[in-house]
Amino acid sequence: MYSSNMTRNRSLPVALGVIGLLVACGGGSGNTDTSGPLLPVELAPVDSAGPTIASEPTDTAPAPTTTVPGPPRINFAFAGDVLIHSQLYKRALNNTGGNGYDFTPMFATVKPLLESVDFAICHLEVPVAPDGEDPSTFPLYGAPASIVDAVAGAGYDRCSTASNHTLDKGVPGIEATIANFERVGITQAGMARTPAEIEPTVLEKNGIKFTHLSYTYGYNGLSTPKGEDWRSALIDPDRIIADATKARAMGAEFVVVSMHWGSQTAVSDSQRSIAEKVTSSGVVDLIVGHHAHMVQPIEQINGVWTVFGLGNQLSYHPTDGVPQANTQDGMIVTVNVIRNDAGGFTVEQPVVHPTWVDKYDGMVIRLVKPGLADPALSAAVKEQLEVSLRRTTKVVGAYIAAD
Repeated sequence: MYSSNMTRNRSLPVALGVIGLLVACGGGSGNTDTSGPLLPVELAPVDSAGPTIASEPTDTAPAPTTTVPGPPRINFAFAGDVLIHSQLYKRALNNTGGNGYDFTPMFATVKPLLESVDFAICHLEVPVAPDGEDPSTFPLYGAPASIVDAVAGAGYDRCSTASNHTLDKGVPGIEATIANFERVGITQAGMARTPAEIEPTVLEKNGIKFTHLSYTYGYNGLSTPKGEDWRSALIDPDRIIADATKARAMGAEFVVVSMHWGSQTAVSDSQRSIAEKVTSSGVVDLIVGHHAHMVQPIEQINGVWTVFGLGNQLSYHPTDGVPQANTQDGMIVTVNVIRNDAGGFTVEQPVVHPTWVDKYDGMVIRLVKPGLADPALSAAVKEQLEVSLRRTTKVVGAYIAAD
């Protein structure tokens, strides 16, 4: 973990329900008083006519110590686009021998990392195909429902779902997606079956109340049904600020915003402008982005850590040309959020765990650095991992985990 931290303290009005908690941490150890004189030890006489009396054993076990808990904290993890192309769902079908779709093996190598954090958030870019429909790929995606089982099984607690593909399967796709999240017991933000479901909700972990919001730049020319704009959420800085403010009034102490935006490695003027306005509001604490299908920079905007683009978590984009090879690159970004004694939160520098989609050996997500140290992987795979790491390092090298 990097030692460079960024402390973000806020004194928001009580009307917003933001309560600063003062946590004082201390510690101590037991001391032996040796200030008195050292007295001689008196030995008991031995009666030669009788048995020798042994002295009582001395209990030398150390005195119990009390561990003082540290301040409340959450270790988050965020990952990029899960975009189910036909090659992936055909592989998932093959994984079961033709009896359903199993994406679980594709997440196997990232599962330990995701399970090690307190709260992990993915981005499911495509809707689930409605019941009775076959899965479909570009241009109108519909993933097998078992992709939701796979992300839940990998350790994700929640996913953002607002994307340019949100409406690919219309209202039935939205309803099927949310129903399957409910079925597996994890939550989502970005799709709604009712107006109430698009509103902010307050989550809680380790004594910290937080909210996670999800927005997209558009729907590829599709439109929500008339009068049902609430089916998803478009990026609008004023709306985002209003939603974050509402969440704080509901009791949220920390606000995370997922943005589906961007189209290349470089940060666009639009992305930067939106980030500037949203972070200047003082009600958003962390921004994570996706959609560019390639890794984008990490910066602090108005003191707020902004991960502009997480790259792809799982996809099968064409990579025949070198310029497109970076669509196999992604990153799981972990962020420590710690309540401090000034009534706010310390948001530590994000840590990048580079990933690479191995399209040639199982269509699996590989953690790059552990993969390079894995003796079971072939030299050919490791060569590709090295190339991927070089690409990711050019963009976010200062944030990559040391091990």
